[in-house]
Amino acid sequence: MNIQVLQGILIPFFGTSLGAALVLFMNKELNPMLQRALTGFAAGVMVAASIWSLLIPSMDQAAGMGKLSFIPAVAGFWAGVLLLLVLDRTIPHMHMNSEETEGIHANISKTIMLVLAVTLHNIPEGMAVGIVYAGWLSGNEKISAMGALALALGIAIQNFPEGAIISMPLHEKGVSKGKSLFYGILSGAVEPLGAILMIVLAPWIGPWLPYFLSFAAGAMIYVVVEELIPEMSEGKHSNVGTILFAAGFTLMMTLDVALG
Repeated sequence: MNIQVLQGILIPFFGTSLGAALVLFMNKELNPMLQRALTGFAAGVMVAASIWSLLIPSMDQAAGMGKLSFIPAVAGFWAGVLLLLVLDRTIPHMHMNSEETEGIHANISKTIMLVLAVTLHNIPEGMAVGIVYAGWLSGNEKISAMGALALALGIAIQNFPEGAIISMPLHEKGVSKGKSLFYGILSGAVEPLGAILMIVLAPWIGPWLPYFLSFAAGAMIYVVVEELIPEMSEGKHSNVGTILFAAGFTLMMTLDVALG
């Protein structure tokens, strides 16, 4: 595998791992307002990445269809939404601020269910990075190595707070620091795996790239609306999450335009 591609798909995983490592250095519990701020920031990055790095390129790739160039974007977007809906309904998991389990019934610990919740929404992020790199490897002129790197960096930046959001609350619930770090890192391991899968499929993705790009966007937007926005809006001072959403959005937009 191209070393440049390998580095790119590992960058988001390193972001999650570094964020999870904060549990080793911080003894205090994660302040709810800070957690909302971090969640809002992550949501903003994901929405901007979905638009500038995935949906707009999807329609650009289908420009030859003229006024119907929206079709691959719409079809792929809905495919991504529906896949995440199915995974959300089938994979047993539990969100951080809830005691209610989701997905099919399974006799597993709450800790594992919390990790699965984060792992679930890391799947589309890994796929998104892999799809963009697959497009670049397939020789697509409209996708550059720097554009793919911009997406990888943006995902890594939003993964940093996500790593902390999974490891620190686990420690608060009585899990040791070492295990909390391990589970935080484990939740991000699915990202390079998803990216590698897309890159392996690169020779066949080329003609279907507009659909794959919007597919990743739909999956990411599902995660934002289903999970991140409700979490960032909980309790008092929910405007903190909104402000950090805007900060994450503009940062990812800037990265994509400046590096793409």
